[in-house]
Amino acid sequence: FLLKTPSAVSLRAPLRRSFQLCSRCYPLHTSLSYEAIKQQYRPEVPEYFNFARDVLDRWTEAEKEGKKSKNPALWWVDGAGEEVRWSFEELGVLSRKVANVLSGACSLQQGDRVLLILPRIPEWWLVNVACMRTGAVVIPGTQQLTAKDILHRLQKSKAKCIVTDHSVAPAVDSVEAQCQSLKFKLLVSEGHREGWLNFKDLLKNAPSDHHCVTTKCQDPMAIYFTSGTTGSPKMTEHSHSSYGIGLTVSGRYWLDLTSSDIFWNTSDTGWAKSAWSSIFSPWIQGACVFVHKMPQFDPSIVFESLSRFPITVFCSPPTAYRMFVQHKLSSYTFKSLRHCVSAGEPINPDVMEEWKAQTGLDIHEGYGQTETVLICGNFKGIKIKPGSMGKPSPGYDVKIIDEKSNILPPGKEGDIAIRVKPTRSLFLFTCYADDPEKTEATIRGDFYVTGDRGIMDEDGYFWFVGRADDVINSAGYRIGPFEVESALLEHPAVVESAVVSSPDPIRGEVVKAFVVLRSDYASYDLEKLKTELQDHVKKVTAPYKYPRKMEFVKQLPKTISGKIRRNELRWKEWRK
Repeated sequence: FLLKTPSAVSLRAPLRRSFQLCSRCYPLHTSLSYEAIKQQYRPEVPEYFNFARDVLDRWTEAEKEGKKSKNPALWWVDGAGEEVRWSFEELGVLSRKVANVLSGACSLQQGDRVLLILPRIPEWWLVNVACMRTGAVVIPGTQQLTAKDILHRLQKSKAKCIVTDHSVAPAVDSVEAQCQSLKFKLLVSEGHREGWLNFKDLLKNAPSDHHCVTTKCQDPMAIYFTSGTTGSPKMTEHSHSSYGIGLTVSGRYWLDLTSSDIFWNTSDTGWAKSAWSSIFSPWIQGACVFVHKMPQFDPSIVFESLSRFPITVFCSPPTAYRMFVQHKLSSYTFKSLRHCVSAGEPINPDVMEEWKAQTGLDIHEGYGQTETVLICGNFKGIKIKPGSMGKPSPGYDVKIIDEKSNILPPGKEGDIAIRVKPTRSLFLFTCYADDPEKTEATIRGDFYVTGDRGIMDEDGYFWFVGRADDVINSAGYRIGPFEVESALLEHPAVVESAVVSSPDPIRGEVVKAFVVLRSDYASYDLEKLKTELQDHVKKVTAPYKYPRKMEFVKQLPKTISGKIRRNELRWKEWRK
């Protein structure tokens, strides 16, 4: 379903701004030293800020005044000949129409929550921007979510509205009766469905004039569900400024973007990385966001797109780069590509070396979390140490600390932490929504503790050691053991299980389940049972969470208090 841009658009008179784009948004490509980056980075954080009004609408003004390149704001292709190109002005017109749909037909007020589950289609970007304009809090989700996952998110968030397509709508309908807060369902589809408002019909008739709400920089803007080692996924809340201003450091110094660049980030729309690199970082810099619909990840499509389109900057997870270097890239010419980055998990030095040998380009690794913006990065212009996460972002005071919050010297392993006292950075998440205890648990002394372990070397580079918790990071997807163990426990054959990470040459690590069976299943064909359990997990929870490896055991290692010692199982896996 493609939106047709009107041939003529008109914008209302510009509002008085509380935030001004400055010269940092019109940069030349950087080749600054790290010290120069720290000296130059001086973000402005006003009392009132709204990304749609104060950044996107300012780029519209720059376009009209001839102060910006002819690059579109969004360039979407589906691989079958369909394309959408929107200028910032066209993006503004269409997002205002969507804002009127949200505030009109859906009666959404500032602070209301909207669950957004769409693939890589232009409407995903429109709904994100429209939520900013109305002050609604957007909650992105991946299309791999099952009905059970959706139920949990709707109930926990108390979302008033959901926006999705025909592939997810049946799952929503199956749980709707259990979601008292859900009042409006918007269907992004050419067809119609009983009980759903049709997005296309409403958009067509919506006015393009909309007055952007006034939002303070710390007002809630978005919530991202993120997995933990115990319990259900947490609701990580971000303000209008945390990503909207805080990701300036990524767009300018890590991605090295200008308004002349065309930037492609391959992240799934359900993850915070898509907000990082498909909305805020590029549009802060006025760059073009390139999108390929690509329902299934396919290296050949990536190679063909990098060859065919004038993409200058590219971001993909290490898993993808590991796949890329297994192909013969010499048959392709990436004539416009000048800068490559990676995030989501550590990238192997040999992959970086092979990529550079075949393309002539370095991979600049970055490190951050759903709760943060970029924590460390191999910024453009500084020496890359393969395997290192780079140096701390100038937006944070990053340290390695021990269990008593003492700062450790170079070479000593400890917890990666960000100083939050006496002043907490506005570029951190606000809280785990509706869960003050888990929010407070992230603070140790004067620091926010990331939950990751690391080392800082003598030159100030940070090196990732591993996770302090048990969260599994497979191909950039964070998976909590509790979710998988709970799914396994629903099968009648399973007494209990423990889920840990296991090394994998392609995905970095995968889910492995240690399963204790009921006695009456002891004589079953274990290979068939393994497949049955894997299929069961795929049905109960999102398919990417299923255990690719499984081992049947008689008992699990436990502490004296009866807690499963996952760290012991994980240690055995990784020392094989």
